[in-house]
Amino acid sequence: MINYIAIFIGGGLGSLCRYVISKFSTSFFDGNFPLGTFISNTLSCIILAISVLLFANKIDASTTLKLFLITGFCGGFSTFSTFSFETFELLKSGNYFVAILNILLSVIVGVGLIYILLKNQG
Repeated sequence: MINYIAIFIGGGLGSLCRYVISKFSTSFFDGNFPLGTFISNTLSCIILAISVLLFANKIDASTTLKLFLITGFCGGFSTFSTFSFETFELLKSGNYFVAILNILLSVIVGVGLIYILLKNQG
């Protein structure tokens, strides 16, 4: 039962952080690009990769902590559905270049960060 609670709390905190970043980013960037979602997804990739490295090599963490951080927090913090919807909205409004840029940057940066951070892991 504790694992479910850890995932629940982690997911809530991740979602709250994503919301705050989205609101904060719109006060500095007023363009069409969905910067808040991009930042959240990018940071989530970094947090996930660092967590995997730390849990695999340096920290003897409980399953509950791993579930809290990786499944809960990173799951709530990143969001493929929001990324997909925002990209759809860009396409629907005729912002084809920004939509394609969003897709390419999100995938390349996300996968690239995971690769760079985990490439030397045994």
